[in-house]
Amino acid sequence: MISSPLLADDLFLDTEPLPQVLTATRLKQSPAAVPGSMTVLDNTLINATGARDISELLRLVPGMMVGHINGNQAAVNYHGTNATGARRMQVLIDGRSVYRAGLATVDWSDIPVAIEDIERIEVFRGPNTVSYGANALMAVINIITRRPADSQGTRLKVTHGERGINDFYASQGVGWDNGELRLSLSGQQDDGFDIDRNGADYRDSRRLNRFNLAVSHSLDERQSLDWQLDAKDGTNQRPYTYQPVFSGITGAGNNSDVTAKDYAGSLRWTLDIDPDHSFYVQGSAQHWDRQQTWRACDAELSFSPQLTELWQLNPNYTERLARNITRFTGTGAPPGTAAEQALANQALTQWRSGASRTVCGDIDQSARESRYDLELQDTLSLSDSLRLVSGMNYRYDRADSQTYFNGTLDDTTWRAFGQLEWRASEHWLLQGGASFEDTQLIGSSLTPRVAVNYLINPRHGLRAVYSEAIRSPDMFENNVNWSYQVSNLKPGAFGQSRARYFVRTRGPGDLDQEHMRSRELGYNGYFAGQGLALDVKLFHDDISDMISEPLRNNQYIASNSNSARFSGAETQLDWRVSSLDRLRLTYAYVDAEASNPLDARQTARNSGSAGWLRDWGQDLNSALFYYGDDALNGYRFERVDARLAKRIRLGKASVELAGVLQQRLDNQPSTFADNHYDSRQLMYFSAEFEL
Repeated sequence: MISSPLLADDLFLDTEPLPQVLTATRLKQSPAAVPGSMTVLDNTLINATGARDISELLRLVPGMMVGHINGNQAAVNYHGTNATGARRMQVLIDGRSVYRAGLATVDWSDIPVAIEDIERIEVFRGPNTVSYGANALMAVINIITRRPADSQGTRLKVTHGERGINDFYASQGVGWDNGELRLSLSGQQDDGFDIDRNGADYRDSRRLNRFNLAVSHSLDERQSLDWQLDAKDGTNQRPYTYQPVFSGITGAGNNSDVTAKDYAGSLRWTLDIDPDHSFYVQGSAQHWDRQQTWRACDAELSFSPQLTELWQLNPNYTERLARNITRFTGTGAPPGTAAEQALANQALTQWRSGASRTVCGDIDQSARESRYDLELQDTLSLSDSLRLVSGMNYRYDRADSQTYFNGTLDDTTWRAFGQLEWRASEHWLLQGGASFEDTQLIGSSLTPRVAVNYLINPRHGLRAVYSEAIRSPDMFENNVNWSYQVSNLKPGAFGQSRARYFVRTRGPGDLDQEHMRSRELGYNGYFAGQGLALDVKLFHDDISDMISEPLRNNQYIASNSNSARFSGAETQLDWRVSSLDRLRLTYAYVDAEASNPLDARQTARNSGSAGWLRDWGQDLNSALFYYGDDALNGYRFERVDARLAKRIRLGKASVELAGVLQQRLDNQPSTFADNHYDSRQLMYFSAEFEL
């Protein structure tokens, strides 16, 4: 265990131990000493919400914008940017990244960890590539699971309710002389949204099962070994959204459901060399498998070699020809270059000769991604006033998809990082850090951070922070080679039962990194006598060289030509009014300006939450929460959640019965126009047995 620097005794206002957080700098620090803004969602708060998804818990974080692409796809961003992608946050489970570098996404509902296994969630609200590398551009979310030593015994839980909610959780924890183990199995299912914008049934339900094994060994007084195995298997429904390019085409298509399988394993060896020096090595391996096949129909001309060649020559010209082909059938090719017109006339001849007929085929849009990660970290107290954390990280990413990459693409990343904390006096704390990163596909970068904290006393501090951060373009943005190989064509296209669709998208291959400059002023304090924790933040963030184009296979032209600015204020208050009552408030004001309007669509100017937790005695507890924002993607969101729970003692065992009621206060879609429920009210109930 690393000892904390000493402070003069006269600065301590009470004997209550200082809380500590780890995610900000990889050093254990009190909230007042952190070089930035932190939100910690503890286990009590997590349980009180009754939330079934990690993304729902993040509504309690000021400045976090939580919406939905559809029922089983959450959209989570800090301060905003494009509504359909979480490209600029690092998401970790016990320090292991679950951000998929190949397709630039975090699959929130597919993260292979049950909420019941989460001890707390630490959110660093601001850029932190210094500690966690590229993709920690705007925030870091670290999901910390319960230690096996704190998970002894048996837990069984079932949850059932409206909208097809049917969840289960089971865990068993055991211990022995030098170790502990926790094994948990869990599952979730629900029906997602009810109807789309046209009132039709919306196909977006999900079914998933998870397996988690966590083991901790104490090798001796100084060494420990911790390892985890995680797996997830399930199905996410997808609505049929394909629209034929050529007019007049009819025919059946089927839905493009996704079978999702995730596997992960990690191993950490920790050595406490002495009370002031520790070292660890952690290795992990992960695999994401997304199987997605569907059937679509279009004109036979879609598979014309001449039309494919024309698309590669001029996509805009080709799309105009395809979407208006009946207009040009009798008049000939639209105006263009000689090469364009020659190819267009060949395609028109094919159309007149029968290539206007409808053909249908199977499309395989599957993707597999793998990651291997090795990290070394050394933490050293050089003196009572000087601490240093340093380390290195190696990561190998591989993506395999015939649709997105026409095969396999890989990338290798090396990173070195360091953070120095100097307590110049009893009141002044100076911190500086930097990270150097080099990727095979993009190149190298150096990002610094400097911070000054003035500690009024150990529980109250003012801070000024300047940091720079980068985000490396992911494989999809920079190196996509997107085209559809269609099989089982009936009838055949140009005499073939297997052919490639004429639309083909290629990444530029030379994208630069996004750059961010962040400035922050803040205050963090804890009034121990009143049980009141308060954090206030003023921020101004500038992002340049942004890649804003949506990921689509239709004239996707990625560039670094965009920029955005986010400025405003955030505050969070956690007040333990008494041993029975706890109040929690958050608010964020975010003023966003973006060169591409899409980058401001997922930014609410005003957003926040309010919560009241109450222990009524007799093992009866309640919680009431309000969540609201004035506009996400143009739609207002307001909801009140209420949870009531009663624990019944059965000797050494106990049963907790709980009910959750969610009530929407607005009558608008959730984030996108197709996301509607039949009722603004949702109820579900749970029963949990512990022994």
